[in-house]
Amino acid sequence: MKLKNIKIIIGLLIISLTGLSCSTDFIELDPKVDVPLEANYYSNEAEVYSAVVAVYDRLGKQSSGFENMITMMNAGSDDHYAGGGGPTDGTGIQSFSDYSISEATIPNSFWNDFYQGIFRANILLSKLPDAPITDANRTRYTAEAKALRAYYYFELVRLFRNIPLILDRVATSEIYNVPQATPEEVYAQIEQDLIDAKSGLPNTITDMANEAGRLTKGAAQALLGKVYLYQGKNTDAAAEFAEVNGTPGGTSIYGYKLVDNFNDLWELDGNFNSEAIIEIVHTNQANVGWGEWGDGRNLGNTVNTMVAPRSVEKLTEDAPDYASGWSFNTVTQDLYDVMKNDPRFDATIADFAALKAAGKVNYTPGYKDTGYFLKKFMPLNSEVTTGGGEPILNYRQNVYAIRLADTYLMEAEALGGSGARAQALLDAVRARVGLPSIPVSLDAIANERRLELAGEGHRWFDLVRTGKAATVLADRGFTAGKNEIFPIPLKELENTIIEQNPNY
Repeated sequence: MKLKNIKIIIGLLIISLTGLSCSTDFIELDPKVDVPLEANYYSNEAEVYSAVVAVYDRLGKQSSGFENMITMMNAGSDDHYAGGGGPTDGTGIQSFSDYSISEATIPNSFWNDFYQGIFRANILLSKLPDAPITDANRTRYTAEAKALRAYYYFELVRLFRNIPLILDRVATSEIYNVPQATPEEVYAQIEQDLIDAKSGLPNTITDMANEAGRLTKGAAQALLGKVYLYQGKNTDAAAEFAEVNGTPGGTSIYGYKLVDNFNDLWELDGNFNSEAIIEIVHTNQANVGWGEWGDGRNLGNTVNTMVAPRSVEKLTEDAPDYASGWSFNTVTQDLYDVMKNDPRFDATIADFAALKAAGKVNYTPGYKDTGYFLKKFMPLNSEVTTGGGEPILNYRQNVYAIRLADTYLMEAEALGGSGARAQALLDAVRARVGLPSIPVSLDAIANERRLELAGEGHRWFDLVRTGKAATVLADRGFTAGKNEIFPIPLKELENTIIEQNPNY
């Protein structure tokens, strides 16, 4: 799915489900077309495809808008602070970073953005059986809608745990009375959606010019393996990952292969490389300004702007030409120390403290400044768009929701951190950056995940699901039995039968 060829205004058609904070939504293609009421929609291939695109749109929660998954989840981990301009710069991200988070400070979007994607998927699935499209497209679109619904429910259940499970259209008069399901019920539905989706998705994307970014069978299997892993179903997880990963260090049946140079993962022209399994597409051509930012049209990568230091000034010709930003997700001294001798350091951490001490750059320190910033998403002035809109809202760097090194290490973990295959998977990740083999173990795998995936939004989830969060994050104020999940936003509790999560 090439988002640069598709203009999304605010998602899908007309859906008014205010009880779960879903706004009225529309979708539009270039060239501009009038969008009729939902009852008259889905009348041709173009309209149905636009609805499919609208379901994909909520993947942008990973890295679009101020309230994005990457910077939020980084802020709650031991590897980053919230940072920014001050302790009140983004109440939600600040309160998560110091564990003062409450039903009043949790941004509502972490709940309703994913439910928007679910509602769009549900409506699409209800329309597809009678839509005037080819059977091949009907099969593929159904699989995509189910896989995306599974993705959004997985994000919700691991963020909030106790959530409503909605699989059909719900009348506005009934939306306030939808109960929460058990996590087991939600996980069972996620599994079923992904199992169903696998058979309807292509093994690979052949038309990269028009379909790059659309889901494949390998993407559904990788997500299913992750879902199994989070439930402790390690045998099932390992089986799914084994097909995705293939021979460690080789090329899998789906064409996945570790890229040779770790640094290339973060190059703008490295999009849709052999390591990408689920990749979030961004564009610098949406021409978004402050008036549209955050309303569904923000197709640029906001993480780029958020993690860059404030008021960067290049002082010497040989200094990196970093662009300025808002200084969020400053890197902790602890992460710096564990990475400083690792070959991935230079691609992961921008050491502004050293650059400033050497007289090469200057910048304005923000909140919780350490002098260390997240380089994986650090923008350069040469990458700032010259198009319309506000330049800092229109960066085009794609991001990975799942990539192959991630699934290698998840499979090694699912194998119990022992045995020849687990050893080979760990070795392959390390060999790619020139590191020698070390004995495989669950601790070695966890440490490798921290180094390999630093700053990509995985660390907090890893600590929580392995039971380490209460110890590692104790100095941040993390409370066991409470902070493993978010509080449900206050707005979602008003006039509904939804109950708040324990201890909030």
